[in-house]
Amino acid sequence: MKVHKIELLIVDHDEVGIDEIKDIIENIKYPNWCMSPQVMQTATVNIGKWDDDLPINKTDTIKAEYNRLFNQ
Repeated sequence: MKVHKIELLIVDHDEVGIDEIKDIIENIKYPNWCMSPQVMQTATVNIGKWDDDLPINKTDTIKAEYNRLFNQ
């Protein structure tokens, strides 16, 4: 399983892939065209097999795990 960084943290349960996620974010029709996001940079990390106990899945450890995964 992979997680992708696009300033948002997206856990890719359906293995959509970063290119399709980028397209979805950029091409969604927001009400009144209130915003037009452009993905400028992405990063992907393989976290292995999904488990509900992973630190990325817990509110008290997600920030530290995000920083660890993406070398922040």
